[in-house]
Amino acid sequence: MSEFAPFVPPATTILYVDDEPQSCKWFARSLADEFTILTATSVDAALAILQAHGSEIAVVVTDYRMPQRDGMDLLRVVLRDYRPLVRMLATGYADKSLAITAVNEGQVFRILEKPLAIEFTRQALRDALALYRQQTLQHLVHASRVTAMRDTLGFLAHELHTPLGTVRGYIAALKERHLAPEFTPADKAGVALFAEGVPGEIMKALLSAERQALYCQSLVSSFVQSARDAYPDASGTPQPLMASSLLKALLDEYPFSGDERTCVSIQVEADFVLPGRRDLLYLVLCTLTKNALLALRGWPQPRLLIWLGFDADTQRTCIRFADNGPGIAPVLLERLTLQPTAPRADTGRHGMGLVLCRRVLQSMGASIAITSVAGQGACVALYF
Repeated sequence: MSEFAPFVPPATTILYVDDEPQSCKWFARSLADEFTILTATSVDAALAILQAHGSEIAVVVTDYRMPQRDGMDLLRVVLRDYRPLVRMLATGYADKSLAITAVNEGQVFRILEKPLAIEFTRQALRDALALYRQQTLQHLVHASRVTAMRDTLGFLAHELHTPLGTVRGYIAALKERHLAPEFTPADKAGVALFAEGVPGEIMKALLSAERQALYCQSLVSSFVQSARDAYPDASGTPQPLMASSLLKALLDEYPFSGDERTCVSIQVEADFVLPGRRDLLYLVLCTLTKNALLALRGWPQPRLLIWLGFDADTQRTCIRFADNGPGIAPVLLERLTLQPTAPRADTGRHGMGLVLCRRVLQSMGASIAITSVAGQGACVALYF
């Protein structure tokens, strides 16, 4: 899986809290050559600074014994409301019970004994900033995975809706065509009979329902495997995802209706490794195939060419879907990937597919471009 490292906020400020003003001045003066220092002489003042400048602060160093509210009160609030910040305790009253409380309740990174040794304190702050950057990166990676998983589930639900609806429709039709037992001849006891308007239509419906169900199964299986590969403790190493293999899976697994498969062809000019997660890219390809086939329904001599190779104009690898259908009206073309837009009102679809495709591609550093000429078809290009 290819994954872009998320941006880590450049928070480098140290907040030092001590009820003795002279101690605050000494801390700032001694360490300002390397760190940005903010100081506060009470817990309430420190919380006010955090509320105003929380995104800039990486480390909180607090004295323990202070009037009204002590350092542990501050550490508990920071742990609850500003969790990514690294917490440190400075005290001249260090003992075993205080250390245990600081670790268990405030989850402090380090305890500094007063009077502070300047070089020891300087190195402790360097270590704290390094820990902050590491924790923040881990937090953002986790957040990006959660976001990707949420988007995938939404995309998956969107893509499964139509085939599952089709299967339900076939089942409902079979129920309507089922003949009651009293119409069953005596010599055919135990045989279910169905009425057909056209010979063979029930078997055709069953085969189509089976293909739709297999397609849904392939989507779910792809999603599950990709979810396993997305986390460090997954067993095995994900194999490189070749564009040609994903297109082959598309043709093997997509639930084409009627003679739709005959109008689809693939041209591989140059193969390449795809970035990102298989399940999301597979859903993108399925969505674009479905949109093109919907546009081609009822169109004379329909054709859909899926081209794979290197695009000389953009100097990027590309997968291109080009059909010879009716095209897309200019007013719709402008907003297709920006907001839900159904190119054909008679399909009953809400047009979320292309919006989701754009989000998926952007998440992996890729892009989507749509061009169309009225009466001459449409072209959707994915650039990697």
